[in-house]
Amino acid sequence: MQSRFFTIQNHPQGLPDQNLFNLETAALPELGDGEVRVRNTWLSVDPYMRGRMDGVTTYIEPFTLGSPLEGAAVGEVIASRDSRFAEGDRVRHMGGWRDVAQLVADQVEALPAIDVPEQAYLGVLGMPGMTAWTGLNTIAGMQAGDNVLVSAASGAVGSLVVQLAKAKGVKGGKVVGIAGSQAKLDWLESLGVTAVSYRNKDAQQLSKDLKVACPDGFDVYYENVGGDCLEAALNNLRVGARIAVCGMIARYNDDCPVAGPGNLAMILIRRARMQGFIVFDHWDQYPSFLNEVGPLVARGEIDYRETVEDGLEKTPEAFLKLFEGANQGKMLVRL
Repeated sequence: MQSRFFTIQNHPQGLPDQNLFNLETAALPELGDGEVRVRNTWLSVDPYMRGRMDGVTTYIEPFTLGSPLEGAAVGEVIASRDSRFAEGDRVRHMGGWRDVAQLVADQVEALPAIDVPEQAYLGVLGMPGMTAWTGLNTIAGMQAGDNVLVSAASGAVGSLVVQLAKAKGVKGGKVVGIAGSQAKLDWLESLGVTAVSYRNKDAQQLSKDLKVACPDGFDVYYENVGGDCLEAALNNLRVGARIAVCGMIARYNDDCPVAGPGNLAMILIRRARMQGFIVFDHWDQYPSFLNEVGPLVARGEIDYRETVEDGLEKTPEAFLKLFEGANQGKMLVRL
């Protein structure tokens, strides 16, 4: 059997383009003991993958030039030489960016038995959802009554953060989300979130708009963007605020050092705590997340959105659209 997969041959400088990605085909070896073969049905593309293209080890190993790229995927087992999996099992794994994956069975997990579409385990009940839950609860320690600010609030992570904050029972607190397009702002407002646009605004204007949206300031800031969003948020912190730093997508394609916000002193002035986190360090809490959020999703109490591109060939395009803000909710590729 053959597998089609994407590779990169060079480390990109700045924002990549589609010429970086090569679609290749190779015959799979015979299935070995303890291995499974999976026909992928859904692929995930995520902003963190940009960092893996630079050839530098950070919190995760970089992609290997010339080797199949990796990412979360779900699919169906079509062959197995491991007693834990049988043909027809629906599974999740990290053998994405390809149509057929052959993996050691220890790298594959059966999908949980919750009545949701299988691609939900790449988004709202997958790594993005777990990231939202971890940052809000474990890192920021949100409490009822907190005012919460979320950047990239209509994305795969941010859209769950704002809803979890609402569901937690803000009891007088306010949830504010930063987003771009009018459609995204309208969606956030429909969720009961006060939406603020960042489009065509510098940090000073955005800071003023956040002050109007929440005059008392914020106890929790969930950071997905960096740049002007971070600077504006720092100007609107309450004393004792907690900042959970999930990502800084505004800086992922910078090809030279960029100065940080000029108002970092606000962390001192407001006695704030700012902590970065990597969700994989907290994956032992995934069952707790699933027990809490899974039933909400199954009952339709979480409004999650997906942006879907069809066909393996569209995977690079789907990935690059993440940096244009073209996705609403989770960006997925359907095979």
